[in-house]
Amino acid sequence: MATYNEVQNKANRTFERTLSYDLYTDPKVLEQEMNDVFAKSWQLVGHVSQLEKPGQFFTTDVAGEPIIVTRGMDEVIRAFYNVCPHRATKLEKNESGQKKILQCGYHGWTFRLNGELNKAPNFTGEDAHCVSDRCLRSVRMEILESLIFVNLDDNAKTLQETYGDFFDRLSKFPFLGELKRINQKTRVIKANWKAFIDNYLECDHCHVAHPSFVATLDMKNYQIVTCQNYSVQGSMIKPDKTMGTTDLNEAEMQGGEFYWLWPNLMVTIYPGPANMATIQMIPIDHENTLAVYTYYFRDENLTQEEKDLVTFAEQVRQEDVDLVELEQIGFRSRAFNQGVYSQSEKAIVQFHEMVLEALGR
Repeated sequence: MATYNEVQNKANRTFERTLSYDLYTDPKVLEQEMNDVFAKSWQLVGHVSQLEKPGQFFTTDVAGEPIIVTRGMDEVIRAFYNVCPHRATKLEKNESGQKKILQCGYHGWTFRLNGELNKAPNFTGEDAHCVSDRCLRSVRMEILESLIFVNLDDNAKTLQETYGDFFDRLSKFPFLGELKRINQKTRVIKANWKAFIDNYLECDHCHVAHPSFVATLDMKNYQIVTCQNYSVQGSMIKPDKTMGTTDLNEAEMQGGEFYWLWPNLMVTIYPGPANMATIQMIPIDHENTLAVYTYYFRDENLTQEEKDLVTFAEQVRQEDVDLVELEQIGFRSRAFNQGVYSQSEKAIVQFHEMVLEALGR
């Protein structure tokens, strides 16, 4: 993966041509991306507020692999492949729950929440000893700022090594430790996963497509900065505007910060009451993407200010979805096979360089 200085040097050069459009329309490209991008990168899977009590668990999928994350009876949070070691059956079918023991629905094998085999009913006597070490296979996991990440690559660098000072930046928001995962919404976007990220990484389109956004934030001082395997953009709220508060001075956050982390995670912190949202682009196929929007506030009973903030964010996202779905139609056209970069699109340049590097192109 490119070093910070290498990315900066590349971003400072004059780039003319974007990724070729076949990278957005070819199913073989997505097949390679699943192996060389998603299976080798840190993926956000949850938040510690989902596992407050011993025995709680949730399931998810990462790069096509079923994953289960548990809080053991010893209070330790762990991640495993959600696959029984006996006959490879998916172990836990529920999306979340609370159990002392996990049981496979095929042959009744049971496992403790630390992954150890509890019982294998069809192995008795001397045979029982032969399978005593058939535990659930663990998945590499790290937790920072209450966010739970997993990586299918056992040799991957740590989160801190991968994203440099990103988590130091997050730590400047003292309220993050008080937030809980409140709700999650999903939708299918009729576009390649990279199209939405391209859109997120520039604001040249904001004056055209996001009137409420530009009316609220100071666009004259809007900044986009590329960093180590991530980028950040944002600005302050205009003095005469509000975003979920009746008085700017009452806002816990008076500036918005919008982060992108390689490869498919976006973290947004809007001005106003304490808040955070994450956006994940998960490929369904080469031209359809599952967008996962997760909201974090202090309490599930949202105030009117917090509800207004969610409404504002969802309006901006809908405007973006409309754009990228139109873009996907153009990707399939024979009219052009590449686009061009503007000087303000250095964060897209960074993203595209990382995609090409991961694919060995």
